[in-house]
Amino acid sequence: MKRVFQTLAALAVCGVIAAAAVVGFGLYNVSARQGHLPGVEWVLHTTFKQSVRLRAPDASEVPDDLNHADRVQLGALHFQGACAFCHSVPGQPRSATAQAMNPPPPHISEAAAKWEPQHMFWIVEQGVKMSGMPHWPADGRGDEIWSVVAYLNAVPDMTAQDQTALTGDGSGAARCSACHGEGGKSTNSYVPRLDILTADQITQALIQYRDGTRPSGIMQEAAARLTNGQIDRIAGRYGAAQPVSDPAAATPQTDHAGAQLAMRGTDAVPACTQCHGPGRAADAPIAPVLAGQSRAYLESQLKLWRDGHRGGGVRANLMTKAAQDLSDAEITALAEWFAGLDPAADTQ
Repeated sequence: MKRVFQTLAALAVCGVIAAAAVVGFGLYNVSARQGHLPGVEWVLHTTFKQSVRLRAPDASEVPDDLNHADRVQLGALHFQGACAFCHSVPGQPRSATAQAMNPPPPHISEAAAKWEPQHMFWIVEQGVKMSGMPHWPADGRGDEIWSVVAYLNAVPDMTAQDQTALTGDGSGAARCSACHGEGGKSTNSYVPRLDILTADQITQALIQYRDGTRPSGIMQEAAARLTNGQIDRIAGRYGAAQPVSDPAAATPQTDHAGAQLAMRGTDAVPACTQCHGPGRAADAPIAPVLAGQSRAYLESQLKLWRDGHRGGGVRANLMTKAAQDLSDAEITALAEWFAGLDPAADTQ
C-alpha cells in the first residue's frame, strides 16, 4: 500500500507540474479557430444544461401574464438592441462575426425552442461563463427579465413578419419612441408614460439610469452612452410642462380600496396623494404624477420599492419606507386606482 500511495502522489505531482507548464508556457492553444479537444465540447455543453436545470426557479414562479402582448413586445424591443447582434432574430441569419465565435451563440429561434420559461429566466439573469453570455446588468429586476423571457417564449412560433411587427425594421421612429410611444404617450402597459412627467423628472431618471443608481437592465442599456446634452434634449422633447387631461379617465372614487390606501398616511409616512396627487398641496415635493400611469407599471414599481430594489432620487428612502408593508393586493389596488385617474387631476 505504501508503494501505491507513493505512486499516486508522484502522479499527482507530475499532473500539477504538467498543468503549470501548460498555463505558464502557453502550451494550450486558445485559438477560436482550433476548437476544443475531442469530447471537451460535449462535457462543457452537458455541464451547462444540467447546471441550468438544477438552478432554475420552479415552474410555479413563471408569471401568469407571460404571454401578454405588451410584455412580449417590451422584451422584443430590448432584445433587438441588446442581444440580436449575437443571436439574431426570427427570419434573419446570424452575422459572420457571431458565427465565428467559439462557442458560437445559437440562433435565437434554435435556442429558445430548447428551454422552458423558467430555464430561460435563469440563463438571462445569470449569464453563462466562458461563452460570452452576460448576466442581467441590474440586480433584483426579475420583472424586466420576465419580459425578455416572454419574447423568447414566443420566438419558436414567430415569423420574420411577426418580428417586424414587434420591433419595426430598424429605420423608423426614434429609439425612445419605440418603447414609450409617440410624444411619450406609451400604449404599452409595462412601459411608463413620459408625457405626464416633467422634463426635470425625465432628466433625473436618465442620469440615474446612466450612472447605475437606479437599477434597470433595460434602461441602463438605453442610457449608458447618453451625454448630458442628449439627456436634456430627450427630456425637453417628451417632458410635459402641464399634464394633459384625458377624456377617458375616470372620476376619482373615494370609496375605492386604492383611494383609501392612497389617502391614508401615518405618523412616519405621508399619504400618497400628499406628494403624488391628485389635489396635492402647493408646497408638496414635485413628485411624479401617478394619475394616468399604467397599472402594470405602477405595480412593478411599488413592488420594487417594497422589496428594496428601487433606487434613485433624494426621496428614495421615503418611498422604500412607504411601500415596505404593502401586500400584493394593496399594491394592485393602489395601481388600479391611480391608473384610472385623469393626469390633469394633479394640477394645483
